[in-house]
Amino acid sequence: MGKARQQPDRVKQVLAKVRTDGLAPTFQAVFDKLDQPLPLGYCNVGTVMQVGSGVSGFNPGDRVVSNGKHAEVVAVPVNLCAAIPGNVSDEHAAFAVLGAIALQGIRLIKPTLGEAVVVIGLGLVGIMTVQLLRAHGCRVLGLDFDRSKLELARLLGAEVIDLSAEADPVVVAQTFSRGRGVDGVIIAASTKSDEPVHQAAQMCRKRGRIVLVGVSGLKLARADFYEKELTFQVSCSYGPGRYDSNYEEKGQDYPVGFVRWTEQRNFEAVLDMIAEGRLDVSPLISHRYDLADAQKAYDLIAGTEPSLGIVLKYPSEDQQPFASLARRSVSVSSVPAAADRISIGVIGAGSYATAVLIPAFAATGARLATVASNAGVSGLHAARKFGFESTTTDTATLLEDAAISAIVIATRHNSHADLVCRALDAGKHVFVEKPLALTLDEITEIEAARQRSLDRGFFPIIMVGFNRRFAPQIVKMKNLLAGTAAKAFVMTVNAGAIPPNHWIFDREVGGGRVIGEACHFVDLLHYLAESPIVRRSANYGESEDVLSIQLAFGNGSIGTIHYLANGSKSFPKERLEVFAAGKVLQLDNFRSLHGYGWQGFSRMKLWRQDKGQKGCAAAFVGAVKRGTGSPIDWNDLLEVSRTTIELAGREINQ
Repeated sequence: MGKARQQPDRVKQVLAKVRTDGLAPTFQAVFDKLDQPLPLGYCNVGTVMQVGSGVSGFNPGDRVVSNGKHAEVVAVPVNLCAAIPGNVSDEHAAFAVLGAIALQGIRLIKPTLGEAVVVIGLGLVGIMTVQLLRAHGCRVLGLDFDRSKLELARLLGAEVIDLSAEADPVVVAQTFSRGRGVDGVIIAASTKSDEPVHQAAQMCRKRGRIVLVGVSGLKLARADFYEKELTFQVSCSYGPGRYDSNYEEKGQDYPVGFVRWTEQRNFEAVLDMIAEGRLDVSPLISHRYDLADAQKAYDLIAGTEPSLGIVLKYPSEDQQPFASLARRSVSVSSVPAAADRISIGVIGAGSYATAVLIPAFAATGARLATVASNAGVSGLHAARKFGFESTTTDTATLLEDAAISAIVIATRHNSHADLVCRALDAGKHVFVEKPLALTLDEITEIEAARQRSLDRGFFPIIMVGFNRRFAPQIVKMKNLLAGTAAKAFVMTVNAGAIPPNHWIFDREVGGGRVIGEACHFVDLLHYLAESPIVRRSANYGESEDVLSIQLAFGNGSIGTIHYLANGSKSFPKERLEVFAAGKVLQLDNFRSLHGYGWQGFSRMKLWRQDKGQKGCAAAFVGAVKRGTGSPIDWNDLLEVSRTTIELAGREINQ
């Protein structure tokens, strides 16, 4: 309820989802989201254990600062870490990331020697902002309610105003600026009040600059800014590159001649300032805790005792050798599993896997052996929640486990084909969440891996998570349509917009929404038509996720899939209409099925939405137990996969 009060917009989204999907699935989705653990922290110092292929400038044994989480071992992109100068201690270097936040705010305000700048809020970022402004040659006035922080800022060279006293900060700032108004204001406070921005505008001279580094109310008064022609800007974290996946995740640096200061180069600049003694972080450390006592640190922050910079100390190499840190698997349950149960390994422990796939497979009664993930936190959480025997960050270990007979793949799309091939070569049955692959070449590689299995006498069951065909209403539709040759399908998918920088739009990672999601509906129509696809085309609208797909089948059936990301969330997400032999079937969002003109059938309504996830998992586990009879024909999987890849590539439109 506390989270709901803080996020009223999210509450509106939840209510809209209740109207379209029903109460039970909506609340399940909310609690699944709240249940996901969030790795804490983003200021780390450590020693390099390994470097990835193509990484230059770092070597094992180097001391580095990074924005890694609070953990003994972290994996960080190359552009989000920096080498630590030899004369900077680990404790002091740990402040570099926070210092970069302060530095980026200063870079935006563009101070010059001798200017008068006000810093509102003297927490960790505010105190470092004071010091860095002083290093720029600025005169600094600091504002806060905390007398201890005010005294620290004063000792570090700032003049200060106690906001808990009756002094008017605007009047004091006017005096501080020799009657001209200050040149700039950096707001490093965290408050819902609009007062910091209003006061900042009143303090500034004509054409002064205001930069928000912290959090503040943003009800701006036009008169405050209009008459003085003030500029206002919000600073984004560590600097250029932040939230750019090409820079942060793929390591594509910005050319220094065009972007002088990036996240990484800001880290380096702060470390240089510490090394030269112009940024003193020693007085910022108020508490120190061993990692084993980290809970006490969080209790301190949540309590009333004053604190500033809290340093978590990790075990030394003598206390925890690298060899123990390199251990990538953890045993979670020691309860022996029944010998007659199918043993399953799951690769991927993201939100969809933990909210949908893993619960579906747990419901089958299969033995959940191992869950693998890139992030140890998500894998361990999934293992504890669903009863896996172990968790690992080493996928090879899972694939090599002879006791595991089937693999469930729930990773990002670009890894699917490779993992399918590796699982087949390891002699495992495979369930892969859609899509099967991103390219036609990957399809060819999977066919080759399957053939290698057949050649050595292993007949693998390969299944893609096309769950819609297993939904109860689709089973009913299939029975009603039996014996009907030519059918006409109209599938409307109100897909909803997602941010353009989402990984699914990355052609190399997600492949786009046609391959990633529209494949569901190509498979569904193909399944109900009971005939090969003989013609296909697509007409795209304003974007790649606004399109209409046309399918023609060998038995005369036709289908249209309207996949639309430009609709309202208040409209149901999925609707299927089938016209055949003078009759009509209409399925609304997998909750209600209506029949028109059908003798003995008019309506089928479920109390909660069911898109067939559990039925899909049960069909796969049942096939693995039998050892024969894949729930989805192999040639059908290939046909649907090839069709969606071609539609996404738009080759057929050219």
